[in-house]
Amino acid sequence: MIRNDEGAVALKHRVVEGISRLAWNDELNEDTKDELIHSISPGPHATWRCCVYKEREILRWRIRLAENKDASPLKPVNNIIQVIDPACEECPLSSYAVTDNCRLCLGKACLNSCRFGAITMTDTRARIDPNKCRECGMCASACPYGAIAHLIRPCKRPCPVDAISYDEYGICVINEEKCIRCGQCIHSCPFGAIGSKVHVLDIIKAIKEGKQVYAMCAPAIEGQYGGDISMAAIRAALKKAGFTDMVEVGLGGDMTAAYESAEWAEAIGEGRKMTTSCCPAFINLLMRHYPDVFEKNMSSIVSPMCAVSRFLKARHPDCITVFIGPCIAKKSESQEMGIEGNADYVLTFGEMTSMLKGKDIELEPVAETYQESSVFGKGFASSGGVASAVIECMKERGQDTDAIKVRKCTGGKDCIVGVKLLQAGRLPEDFIEAMICEGGCVGGPSRHAAENEVRKARASLIAQADRRGILDNLEDYPMDSFSMVRGEMNRPGRD
Repeated sequence: MIRNDEGAVALKHRVVEGISRLAWNDELNEDTKDELIHSISPGPHATWRCCVYKEREILRWRIRLAENKDASPLKPVNNIIQVIDPACEECPLSSYAVTDNCRLCLGKACLNSCRFGAITMTDTRARIDPNKCRECGMCASACPYGAIAHLIRPCKRPCPVDAISYDEYGICVINEEKCIRCGQCIHSCPFGAIGSKVHVLDIIKAIKEGKQVYAMCAPAIEGQYGGDISMAAIRAALKKAGFTDMVEVGLGGDMTAAYESAEWAEAIGEGRKMTTSCCPAFINLLMRHYPDVFEKNMSSIVSPMCAVSRFLKARHPDCITVFIGPCIAKKSESQEMGIEGNADYVLTFGEMTSMLKGKDIELEPVAETYQESSVFGKGFASSGGVASAVIECMKERGQDTDAIKVRKCTGGKDCIVGVKLLQAGRLPEDFIEAMICEGGCVGGPSRHAAENEVRKARASLIAQADRRGILDNLEDYPMDSFSMVRGEMNRPGRD
């Protein structure tokens, strides 16, 4: 898998593994953290930045994130996604730069077009002063040679809501009110200057205290580690680490589909359009940027993660639930949205793997099988999977679904287009299935392998699953013991 931040990801995982190992061994303190820093950046020469002192400062901020603290020791931040300031100093300060194509022409169109006095002429080319430039783009438009390039910094480019700007020193600033916690910026930064808080220490502490800690693995985990690492293999490794058990969140997909299908049927009767409720980044998009659509059109049913967490908490009231998936926004759903009964902690695939390695546990094939979800619940990992499962439930109830039209939005920009059409009353479809990540959760920002590799391995693993129906599958679970409705916990959900 090739990605912009391959080295940065490896560095983060090395930190998380090191912190986990110290925690498992009851050796985590300031001295051992300092030893970890020096083992990664031993000196005297730098290995990945300008000097060992910058490397070590970056590592100190990374360790704070790994401890579920704010990255900066001085600047508290409410966002689960945070900037590592010492790492964010190598990008160009200005979005516009003069290239070698500059001919120092007599016309000086760039100079004449600038209203801010940002352009001067040197002996070889025009120069843009980043302290004066207002990034209006007039110079680039005016240059007859196209010699002025518009440089969009890699963290800013994928943000679907324009939540990223820069301070006077060129350091990335994330607007907490705009940010939808999708995490696309994290893996777009080639310097690893953006990260998220990590919950490994909280989870290890709960396990070592003897609490009932249940892992909940996202459907997208199937195929992330190849075709021979099944749900059963992942479950075995997690139990070896001390988790009480693991439940696949595809079961929660079945639960959500069953209850959302009842909502869809009601909405059709009322002539009302709806959006699905599974993607937390999409929920953040609606809540922060389109609150009217959130109030009028959002499904009231909880996500599969929350559904499984509530199911487990109904059976084991004092248990701790941990979601494991490719999604940064799930951390926001768990920690920031305040949905009662939701997951207590969230790990990405890489964080889970690093936590296991900290206890010298590797994922290995196993002979036994494990399945709690229908193939439709497993399908929640891919774009179109939610809608397919909801429609399947309607078919299983004998309802006619031929006339239902679904808009399957995948990627932030596509989701925004769908929402704007819905807001303007111009959406031709009946329902929106929205996933902020391209291709769905399998394309999530913290996926473990390349999407094409995952899809191939997933197909092999899912082909081995039985073809149980969604509603028949749910007959085996106490759906009357908890609510499937957002804002409720103990009151049973609708039939």
